[in-house]
Amino acid sequence: MEGNYYARRKFALFKNLIEYMGIEPGRLHFSWISSAEAGKFVQVVEEISEQVRQCGPARRLIKTIPEVA
Repeated sequence: MEGNYYARRKFALFKNLIEYMGIEPGRLHFSWISSAEAGKFVQVVEEISEQVRQCGPARRLIKTIPEVA
């Protein structure tokens, strides 16, 4: 149980970090799912996939290759 609180706290900090970096917060999700909840896992993955799909391609933190003359 204590580990869940640590995970939640770390997730909140990480979410703030990625927002500061300019990454859309809709690309990061956190959910507690028991190994016995296969149906819930499928549902959550489908929801997250759709939300990330709506965000479109990530444009931040992509390295560009400089053009050499």
